[in-house]
Amino acid sequence: MDEDTVFRALADPGRRRLLDMLYARSGLTLGELCEGLDLRRQSVSQHLDLLESAGLVTSVRSGRRKLHYLNPVPIHEIQRRWIRKFEQPRLAALEGIKQRAEESAMSTSATTTNTVPDYVYTTYIRATAEQVWDALTDADLTARFWGHAQVSDWQVGSRVDHVRTDGSGIPDVSGRVIETDRPRRLVFGFGDPQFYDDPTREPSEVAFDIEAGADIVKLTVTHTKLSSAEELDNIGLGWPAVFANLKTLLETGAVLPQAPWEFHADRRGA
Repeated sequence: MDEDTVFRALADPGRRRLLDMLYARSGLTLGELCEGLDLRRQSVSQHLDLLESAGLVTSVRSGRRKLHYLNPVPIHEIQRRWIRKFEQPRLAALEGIKQRAEESAMSTSATTTNTVPDYVYTTYIRATAEQVWDALTDADLTARFWGHAQVSDWQVGSRVDHVRTDGSGIPDVSGRVIETDRPRRLVFGFGDPQFYDDPTREPSEVAFDIEAGADIVKLTVTHTKLSSAEELDNIGLGWPAVFANLKTLLETGAVLPQAPWEFHADRRGA
């Protein structure tokens, strides 16, 4: 992350307003963002391009629409680098209070409206689109960086099993392949295996969008149809860890020396 680029992007009040809007409601189109700002459509588009270049916003194509999502990673890095070390004890206490309040509010909202916001996460990997596709669909490779093997023939309608690597062959997650467009887009269900054939239970859905650049790939995961705030919190810990291990494997040929999700083992267990 180029901190200078991020600081420049945050310096403009209009761009900060766009981030506020995406924080309040994810997956907005350019038109929807224009409605909340007293700016021309071209100006809003230019602001979004700058925010995306800084990594503060990521976009996903949905048919003919382009949906925009807040990516909090650069802001978190600034907080860790420039703020947290100076005010660690007090900020940690305030952050804990804020997190509990937000979790309580989200839980109440989810109970009332039965909806949970989508989760979107983006990373950049020095690899080809084909290499990223193979890493996401090959059982042996997924077993190395994901901790589970993704087993499927990857045909639309086929079953996908997220199988333990302890030799038991037990799937902890199962779903159906919904969309496959090698090497650009992959979508499949992600739910409890015991409800795989239950038409009354709708699993969440995971979509991978792979965008090839000159020497790198932009990889975005969008996790939708989440059932609860707790599920959203858990995948918020899981996907960054999975992507960190995937990125390291493709760029160095080896996974991280310690599985990144082990850093959150106590919280995930709870």
